[in-house]
Amino acid sequence: MDTLRWLDEENCIELIDQTLLPGKFKYIKAKSIEAVAKAIEILQVRGAPAIGVMAAMGVALGATKFRGKDKEKFYEYMETVFERIERTRPTAVNLFWALERQRGIIAKNAGKDVAGITAALIEEGKKMRVEDIKINKRMGANGAKLLKKGSRVMTHCNAGSLATADYGTALGVIRAAYAKGRIERVYADETRPRLQGAMLTAFEMVQEGIPCSLNCDNAAATLMARGMIDAVIVGADRIAANGDTANKIGTYSLAIVSKAHKVPFYVAAPISTIDYSLKSGAEIPIEERDGDEVRKIGREVICPDGVDIVNYAFDVTPAKLIAGIITENGVAAPPNRKNLAKLRK
Repeated sequence: MDTLRWLDEENCIELIDQTLLPGKFKYIKAKSIEAVAKAIEILQVRGAPAIGVMAAMGVALGATKFRGKDKEKFYEYMETVFERIERTRPTAVNLFWALERQRGIIAKNAGKDVAGITAALIEEGKKMRVEDIKINKRMGANGAKLLKKGSRVMTHCNAGSLATADYGTALGVIRAAYAKGRIERVYADETRPRLQGAMLTAFEMVQEGIPCSLNCDNAAATLMARGMIDAVIVGADRIAANGDTANKIGTYSLAIVSKAHKVPFYVAAPISTIDYSLKSGAEIPIEERDGDEVRKIGREVICPDGVDIVNYAFDVTPAKLIAGIITENGVAAPPNRKNLAKLRK
């Protein structure tokens, strides 16, 4: 499904409002830079690759709002656009990677007028969306080779079409493997507190007719102990140069449980998610979100007034717990500084 796309006729971004799923499937339009930023912040669009494309298109959208021909004023204005998007979410490196690409487009087209630079930014945003889909399909093909026929695969959070421009990272591997007859069933962790596994992953699997069972996050160890899981595949929001991986909170626990039960634990992510500037996961910034995400399910408060809430959105899984990192350029197995560096092109 098209998670997000640029509408030429309106110079705006159209995206699926993921906060309404699975009950309602609706496209909305982001027509201002503030709408783009809010969509990222409140998870109308989420998933590292999708956030990257949204950020790139957001820069282009911001450029269309500038009035006048003074390039110096345009550059000053564009800095406010970049700064607003940068403040949305700190962990997903694809956001910052996409912004740097758009900064490069501005520099590359410095000889053009404001209209020419704006057109170049729009084309780059579209290009990144197309690239993302191609990358995901290559990643899916690479990862599918790791699974045996009839595999039962567990995943955490959502790393499917809804987390990318289309097709998916972890679910892209699952889609490719299912097409080759290598997937018997997918087990989707519900993924507290935002329930992306229940609301999004299960939705995608049902839509595509891939057999899927939804389970509580804390059931993973029991399912593995019963011999019901053959592999785990998750996505990533940022990967350090040594292979330490930040993903949705609960991923680290799942990796530990997988190691204890000798179940291979894989991460699927594009090269753009690898932050080669970071030596280890200790340097990855971890987002903390509003306590109401834990305090409530929907509008229903599930805890007593006055209790303190801790709500880290991500955790870091050490590379030693990961069997392989699946990218569009191949698989780093085991993931380490040397193997990941080889995949960089």
